[in-house]
Amino acid sequence: MKTKFFKAAFLSVFAFAMVACGGDKKKGETEATTEGVSTEKLAIEKPQLTFGFIKLTDMAPLAIAKEKGFFEDEGLFVTIEAQSNWKNILDRVIDGQLDGAHMLAGQPIAASSGFGRQAELVTAYSMDLNGNAITVSNKVWEAMKPHVKIGADGKPVHPISAEALKPVIAAYKNEGKPFKMGMVFPVSTHNYEIRYWLAAAGINPGMYSADNIQGQIDAQVLLSVTPPPQMPATLEAGTIYGYCVGEPWNQQAVAKGIGVPVVTNYDIYKNKAEKVFAMTKKFVTENPNTAVAVTKALIRAGKWLDEPGNRAEAVKILSKPEYVGADESVLANSMTGTFEFEKGDKRKMPDFNVFYKYNATYPFYSDGIWFLTQMRRWGQIPEKKEAAWYASKIKEIYRPDIWIKAANALVKEGKMPEADIPQTDGYKPATTDFIDGNSYDGKKPIEYINSFKIGNKD
Repeated sequence: MKTKFFKAAFLSVFAFAMVACGGDKKKGETEATTEGVSTEKLAIEKPQLTFGFIKLTDMAPLAIAKEKGFFEDEGLFVTIEAQSNWKNILDRVIDGQLDGAHMLAGQPIAASSGFGRQAELVTAYSMDLNGNAITVSNKVWEAMKPHVKIGADGKPVHPISAEALKPVIAAYKNEGKPFKMGMVFPVSTHNYEIRYWLAAAGINPGMYSADNIQGQIDAQVLLSVTPPPQMPATLEAGTIYGYCVGEPWNQQAVAKGIGVPVVTNYDIYKNKAEKVFAMTKKFVTENPNTAVAVTKALIRAGKWLDEPGNRAEAVKILSKPEYVGADESVLANSMTGTFEFEKGDKRKMPDFNVFYKYNATYPFYSDGIWFLTQMRRWGQIPEKKEAAWYASKIKEIYRPDIWIKAANALVKEGKMPEADIPQTDGYKPATTDFIDGNSYDGKKPIEYINSFKIGNKD
């Protein structure tokens, strides 16, 4: 603690001296510096912070920012605490027990859009791209395999369509058994990804309504919530027959010999934003400099994670019980550029976990609008909305202005290349990188919603 104190004190004195030496700058340049180019020149409103996370590999930016001293470099003294489930993490941020948290991208969006608990949450940082998969039990996989194309090497051809699951679902129905699968939260990426995968093959995953928040209206597959760390045990117990979850809980099923991942979300929607770091609007309004400082530290952490050679060290850090707490071998399966499907079928997947490349940390409006389209598609947003509503709503939640302040500061400090700041209006180009080849343009949400055979139409 003495080392931390003297380091922080030295940085503060150094920053003061630097500001004092800058008196010959033009007025505009001085104001720009004061606004947030370097947190040493700003007053950190709240240096003692507590953040929450769920035990998943994509919490890595938080662990790295702490372990590598990136938070401390910004004058922040951060405690990070594992939480039991996504509802708990949401409630604790809203209630002010946590200053911010690793959160499902859909959570701040839903909280501001009328589904579930309502609150004003914002995000200035996207934590990662990809990182999820859909796993089925060994029994289900054996039933699917006759319907899966096999390559010349004798291994299944990926990605595997849910077409291979159709006859299995039909067989369960003939036996009078509902086909049950798990996802982690109603507004999670996992819920929308497993729904997308099923619906792309013509399988109805069920609809929500204002009166039915279970999302099982007309469902051919019954989806239910299970916290991520509990997925393998719930599968092994036979309570569910498959699930969609983030790592390391798909690779854990492989390691335990109880299940087989059949598709990753990289193949469902390539390079889709996954988790975000969220805070309340109130916190950001009252602590604007702190929000920028936190974002700076997290950007540095994401950059460190994607630098060649750092993943093995990241795996060791994440394996600690205070972080993810899984075996290093299980974490390494996906964190070091590979992914194992059937036992022994390990394939190269260099972009399964992305923390910085492809502007991964930037909070694109189009990423957020995709979640809104899925909420409307499946009935979580029960009423038709105009296209302008989608653009307006996401700008209340996604705060690229904070990210830009943080990134500009890092560039001036020599900690980030200027080329890594995207020149964008907040919208990614239209893409067809989906398992069904459908096209998504964040500026045309109504057209996108209406393009699907299964789901609401506006």
